[in-house]
Amino acid sequence: MAIGVTRLQRVFCLGCVLLLSETSPARAQTAPSGETADANSSVATNVVPAQGFWQRLFKAYAEDWHPGPESEEAPKFRGYPAPVSNPPFPFTVWPIGGTVLIGYPNATSYPLSKALESGPHGDWWKKANIQIYGWADLGMNLSTSSARPYGNSPAAYAEVPNSFQLDQATLYIERVPDTVQTDHFDWGFRFTNLYGLDYRFTTAEGYFSQQLLNNQKSDGSVGNRMGYDPVMAYVDLYFPHLGQGTDVRMGRYISLPDIEAQLAPNNYTYTHSLLYTYDCYTQTGVNMTTKWSNHWITQVGVSGGCEAALWAPDAKLTGNVCAGYTWAQGGDNVYLCANSLNNSKYGYNNLSAYYSTWYHKFGQSKWHMDWETWYQYMKDTPNVTNPGAAPLLITNSNGAVCNTTSQITCFAPEWATLHYVARQLGKHDAIIVRNEYFDDLRGQRTGFRTAYSEHDIAWNHFIGTTLVFRPELRYDHAYDAPAFNNGSKKSQLMFAADLIWFY
Repeated sequence: MAIGVTRLQRVFCLGCVLLLSETSPARAQTAPSGETADANSSVATNVVPAQGFWQRLFKAYAEDWHPGPESEEAPKFRGYPAPVSNPPFPFTVWPIGGTVLIGYPNATSYPLSKALESGPHGDWWKKANIQIYGWADLGMNLSTSSARPYGNSPAAYAEVPNSFQLDQATLYIERVPDTVQTDHFDWGFRFTNLYGLDYRFTTAEGYFSQQLLNNQKSDGSVGNRMGYDPVMAYVDLYFPHLGQGTDVRMGRYISLPDIEAQLAPNNYTYTHSLLYTYDCYTQTGVNMTTKWSNHWITQVGVSGGCEAALWAPDAKLTGNVCAGYTWAQGGDNVYLCANSLNNSKYGYNNLSAYYSTWYHKFGQSKWHMDWETWYQYMKDTPNVTNPGAAPLLITNSNGAVCNTTSQITCFAPEWATLHYVARQLGKHDAIIVRNEYFDDLRGQRTGFRTAYSEHDIAWNHFIGTTLVFRPELRYDHAYDAPAFNNGSKKSQLMFAADLIWFY
């Protein structure tokens, strides 16, 4: 990892130098062969002046918002056709974590990268196949809860009620390996920087985690309100002749399962399901993904566990084994994953977790659905109803409401099931409906021993591919304890919306 990060720093610095060089005074130019130069100038009079960086950036936005005719030549791929389109959905091929999509081309092309590739050093950027891009995500909500600071919890990520905030500002530096070809080895990397309120959910122990952990505030909350997190920092190695293509990812990466993801554009909606909010987010380790056929893909790996750097005190040797099967010309996919295989002893998010996900497109219609269910647990979890267990508690890792007060620790399981149904309305619009049931059997995940249901309807609207507006209406209910508004309400109604601006 130290070698990979050093290379990324050099690439980033080189990008800074290139940007600065474009804004420096123009140098004298000699007339090309066959052209006549002005006697009072060293610049050819019939040469159109090169556009500056900001002009090229604005042009990239203009072309995105007012595109010309689409190319009839579709990009090459190996596999079934993509079942859905992006936009208006967050993906085209049913998603999995811990790997590039083997057999499919990289579709990322945002204004900052376009501006660099169309500039005086454009050939270098294209040849290096390095992209720099990101987004700003601004969010707001109106809620029946009002308690500060995080009265909407356990709903997420819009946890601050009746507020407007910067959820995410990101900067990506990446190179995506070419996995469509099967001729030669290729490689890639990604370094993702995130700043904003959402760092509170992405933080892993050992990665600037002092901003959040053991950082008590006067209002009773823990951690800085806003913070920075290097959410992803990994290298991809692509081996084309192992199976029908194998990707080996090394570093910190997004946890393998889940329909949703931490990064705002990778989700159907602004807010997150409870199922997603309270499982594993990122892992640091090595994961190998192999495509065996258009039907089968497998994943095996080892890591330091959920939300723990390899050097963190709570890191545990953790394995994962996953498999996916696709049929119906890509319209159906079942994905099973044992994402965290270790001793599952109580720690900072040291979970054992087992997932199943089914993606289904309804024929050739504009409808599709996603259904995910998981079961996870911690062992030897301190009992919050027994004062003798208090010294065993870890900051930002809840204890359990055990069956009896006499227990010092107990087994703390939970299970959840989540269903999305989505309808594409046009090239830039979609309606998404989400329903879920979440049972926090010992209260270890949310801090309240209760079952929950959550219902959400959202509208996604894109302007080109670089501006996204996502309003939604969400209702949450806790059945056995008042979990909302700092533990005073069983139900919560929220209108929320965000605006994502890509650069």
